[in-house]
Amino acid sequence: MNKSTAQQPNPPARNTGRRIAYAIGNLGQAAFYNTMSTFFITYVTTALFINVDPALAARMIAIITGLVVVIRIAEIFLDPLLGNLVDNTNTKWGRFRPWQFIGGIVPGILLVMVFTGLFGLVNVNTTVFMVLFVIVFILLDVIYSLRDISYWGMIPAISSDSHERGVYTALGTFTGSIGYNGVTVIVVPIVSWFTWKFTGQWVQGQSGWAAFAVIIAVLGLITAWSVAFGTRENQDQLRAKAQKGGNPIEAFKAIARNDQLLWVALSYLLYSVANVATTGVLFYQFKYVLGMPDSFSIAGIIPIITGLITTPLYPVLNRFIPRRWLYVAGMVIMIAGYTLFIINPMSLPTVIAALILFYLPGQTIQMTAILGMTDSIEYGQLKTGHRNEAVTLSVRPMLDKIAGALSNGIVGFVAVAAGMVGSATAADMTAANIRTFKTCAYYLPLAGIILSLVVYLLTVKIDERMHERIVEQLEERLANKETDQK
Repeated sequence: MNKSTAQQPNPPARNTGRRIAYAIGNLGQAAFYNTMSTFFITYVTTALFINVDPALAARMIAIITGLVVVIRIAEIFLDPLLGNLVDNTNTKWGRFRPWQFIGGIVPGILLVMVFTGLFGLVNVNTTVFMVLFVIVFILLDVIYSLRDISYWGMIPAISSDSHERGVYTALGTFTGSIGYNGVTVIVVPIVSWFTWKFTGQWVQGQSGWAAFAVIIAVLGLITAWSVAFGTRENQDQLRAKAQKGGNPIEAFKAIARNDQLLWVALSYLLYSVANVATTGVLFYQFKYVLGMPDSFSIAGIIPIITGLITTPLYPVLNRFIPRRWLYVAGMVIMIAGYTLFIINPMSLPTVIAALILFYLPGQTIQMTAILGMTDSIEYGQLKTGHRNEAVTLSVRPMLDKIAGALSNGIVGFVAVAAGMVGSATAADMTAANIRTFKTCAYYLPLAGIILSLVVYLLTVKIDERMHERIVEQLEERLANKETDQK
């Protein structure tokens, strides 16, 4: 191979600095996402319309929550188009870093706007507020998605080595777990304290939520710019000489021809739907099955601990164990967790053990799927001649959004079907109610996990060795093409 076109390794110190800069990015990005997707609805339902007539407030809340659902569904089709936009970005800073720069400042401003009721407009004119709110929220969601897609899409631009990609994926997942779960820990104290400072009341008021949004916006800015200014996109021959991603139609055609991407995506989708079907109803497990709603915090503490332990271990284990077998081991552990849920959901110790087994492999499974999709970029490039980095990696957030949209419907169905609604308590649950709950919360998701594993084992062929051979073939093809043109 021509050494002038090969990717030259960076000095260890430079690699370390870039790894840290990249990892910091997802700390604020995940905190921003949790704020926008979870606590925004909490803010809307509890504080946004506090000074509005109750009947009108109820209608406004219904409109906003409905709007959020519609936007989430629309994003399923929008994300690949945004990925194509990123893939066709051409600046001296690269394809991805400009979107990290923009994604740091613009979404932060828009987040503060929605968490202040458009700077108090909600308290002045609700009609004008709703019109402008729709515009602002759509812009917020779209530009944040560009930041998210460009962040994960940057990994194949940083390195073509599969193991190095695993390091970056693990680092981003690790800091993302801290950012996402950390917001859950700090949100109430911060909102309450700032509300008290501004109003003298220890509650979660508008002023407290506004201050919280400012903090998250600043954190998002700092961490996004850490990626924008602290990383570099390598211009090895695989990227420099590849054909551009093309227009959206060409990009979608390339994805459709990338069978390994599609098989990994199908396996991951089955896993994601099963996962959210269970996590979405765990509160019902504690309240209506165990009769211990105050112990529900256990279900939040366990994933924080397991994530902080397993995520840093992933690249270490992957040096000795191929990703394929890490994925299989994770699925087997999760199946064991479901088995414990089914055997004795009435015992708190058994449920705790089941939760540990359920959450322990989560990050491993997700990182393996992300890396499988990442490595499928070169696979698709070898098949089609086009290199679609951001479009390919927009598939994963798209699948998460599909699973999230299904989660809302699943939770509602389970609650109604099992009689876990209204003023019902654990004492009101019949054997039939418990069976219905177990079927929806455990049996059916378990079937989804098993099916996900079967799909992966039978159809997903791309692994570290196969990816290495693909890279070699691409480099040889591109080198020969360059020779022929001389």
